[in-house]
Amino acid sequence: MDIEKLLKQMTIEEKIGQLLQCGTSIYRDHEEIKWDMVREGKIGAFLYIRDAETANKLQHVAVEESRLGIPLIFGDDIIHGLYTIFPLPAAEACSWEPELARRTAEVSAKESRASGIHWTFAPMVDVARDARWGRNTEGAGEDPYLASEFASARVKGFQGDDISSDDHVAACAKHFAGYGACIGGRDYNSVEMTNQTLYDIHLPPFKSAINAGVATVMSAFHDLNGIPCTGNKWLLTNVLREEMEFKGMLVSDAGAVDQLQKHGFTKDEYDTAYKAMDAGVDMEMSSFTFN
Repeated sequence: MDIEKLLKQMTIEEKIGQLLQCGTSIYRDHEEIKWDMVREGKIGAFLYIRDAETANKLQHVAVEESRLGIPLIFGDDIIHGLYTIFPLPAAEACSWEPELARRTAEVSAKESRASGIHWTFAPMVDVARDARWGRNTEGAGEDPYLASEFASARVKGFQGDDISSDDHVAACAKHFAGYGACIGGRDYNSVEMTNQTLYDIHLPPFKSAINAGVATVMSAFHDLNGIPCTGNKWLLTNVLREEMEFKGMLVSDAGAVDQLQKHGFTKDEYDTAYKAMDAGVDMEMSSFTFN
């Protein structure tokens, strides 16, 4: 179906539904699978459904029982393998062989698609220089050039030449931006840096992923110089969309839209949804503020 014709048929509730990714398993508030919302066309994607049987049942409901039959997207964190476990990304980076990372990402993509997964929240391309930060292991270390080479390689491994093929998945470069510089190495903490540091150190791996054709980018949940990244229009629109020429889909990190209010950046859910959308967020992960 032509996308313009489809959009004209959709209600505002159905359009908003396509912007929601329902969290399961680790997100207690939304642990149950919301079958009724799928039937009503009010969910566009799911998190962490790793078995093909459940994914297939949900897909049948979406395609056969909803009004417009729009398929669901299933996403997951496939960081260093799904069933075949590979060294952590930081360990792979120690090899100085981006081709190795491309090959392991390719295997991960094949296993993911066989399990019903279409989309991985990888590669993590944050440059991290504080050994206290526990998420260092997800990235390629402290050098922006090396991180850029591995970012490109992993995107190519996950997505291949044809992202729609049966053995590849959509990749997601995360977390935009500067998350690896959180103060004191404390996860979720604030980030303060000059624009020179941002542009010279933290943005190049994202640009490398974009140049490699990465389908999606994830906005971070920390604040950058006092403004939460997921509500930062300068960062997400001016920098990511215009300067870096990213044309794909921008998804929030888990709960990052809802957390704008916790940052004190927004006054209520309406204001939260508006500022996230206005900043450039296309899909809300694991919370229901848009709804």
